[in-house]
Amino acid sequence: MKKSKLIGTKDFYHRVLMVAVPIMIQNGITNFVGMLDNIMVGQVGTDQMSGVAIVNQLMFVYNLMVFGGLAGIGIFTAQFAGKGDEKGLRYTMRIKIVMALVLTAGATILFFNGGSSLIGMWLKGDSAAGDAAATMAAAEGYLQVMLVGMVPFAATQVLSGTLRETGETIVPMKAGVVAVLVNLVGNYILIYGKFGAPVLGVVGAAIATNISRFVEFLFVLVWLLRHLEKNRYMEGLFRGFYVPGDLALRIVIRAFPLLLNETLWSLGNTVMSQQYSLRGLDVVAAFNISSTICNVFNIAFIAMGEAISILLGQELGAGRLKEVKDDAYRLAAFSVFLCLISGTGLFLVAPFFPLIYNTTETVREFAAGLIRISAVCMPLYAYENASYFTLRSGGKTWITFFFDCGFVWAVSLPLATALIHFTALPILPLYLAVQAVEILKVAAGFVLVRRGKWIHDLTVY
Repeated sequence: MKKSKLIGTKDFYHRVLMVAVPIMIQNGITNFVGMLDNIMVGQVGTDQMSGVAIVNQLMFVYNLMVFGGLAGIGIFTAQFAGKGDEKGLRYTMRIKIVMALVLTAGATILFFNGGSSLIGMWLKGDSAAGDAAATMAAAEGYLQVMLVGMVPFAATQVLSGTLRETGETIVPMKAGVVAVLVNLVGNYILIYGKFGAPVLGVVGAAIATNISRFVEFLFVLVWLLRHLEKNRYMEGLFRGFYVPGDLALRIVIRAFPLLLNETLWSLGNTVMSQQYSLRGLDVVAAFNISSTICNVFNIAFIAMGEAISILLGQELGAGRLKEVKDDAYRLAAFSVFLCLISGTGLFLVAPFFPLIYNTTETVREFAAGLIRISAVCMPLYAYENASYFTLRSGGKTWITFFFDCGFVWAVSLPLATALIHFTALPILPLYLAVQAVEILKVAAGFVLVRRGKWIHDLTVY
């Protein structure tokens, strides 16, 4: 492939960074404060840290269901924004609201009635570092409080996602920054009982998270209501709540595979996490530590994925079908370049970060090894992510379904399960083997993007 197809102009990178940097800043602050929160909980003890980690795996599935359901609709939002169609934007907002309500209601009912059974799936392994009963108690208390914050979380995703898809990335960033600062201060006060507050431990962490979610939602909502002249699609949003039937059907057809993909992909990774836990609660704690720092360093390719979806979607909606393929190559190359840098940084901090936690030396050694493996594989993750969002930008959601969750269920999860149940491999070489097969997904992504069948304008209705 020619160098000119991989490297863009200064104007190109300026346009990319205008979208990606605010998302990086928001995700970076969110994950950095999340890391501090995790460290605070980790200072309470290994059992409490493991309990929170298990509940976060369950919330991970719900979060990605919401992201997937709304992102499928957001494909149309980005293209309507590129076309300048305010009526189309209003229609997609209405469908997003319904989707968020349905998913949140279903998840709340499931977690409220079956949370203990789900948590128990992670407590079947042997471990010297953790007590199953104490971990279960911490997880149950944390989950029950976290249920309260699911509604404002979903509402924020509807509003912030629409703002990003229409090109307004600064406001969601500001809201996210305010929210994580509220969360950080709330955690410090409520976990440790500062300034006269009771010592609430993991329950305090959940309360602080819920407060921050309400703050973030109100921040975005108030801004939208005060700037209706910039966001005309908000006017009359709830008046009649009408959506043309043919458009609604096309959105559902395109969005359903993405919802299914995010649900099954997150379930696959959650089942994989549960399988790893059969090696003991030491492994659960180690994965919690490693994922915390990895999330901070992953912000580059995650933000680039969102930027790719927005930028390519707007180009497709504006009818620039000839330029979009070359831009997809340049965006993927830029994402990989950023992750070569962030992966190097992650590798260097691997031996030191686990030392912060109040846990055993075994857990620290496992965590450091997991961090190193993730660092080495980060460029692979970057290219996979870029390919996924490129295919998604043109509405090829069934292709993304098989590319993403199909790979997890057909390759990664069976391999992990087989290695766990039929070999005595220690956790680190086992995890490395599972991550190494991601090279197959990289090859598939390259072929699918190069074929160009994802290049479609979806804005006609």
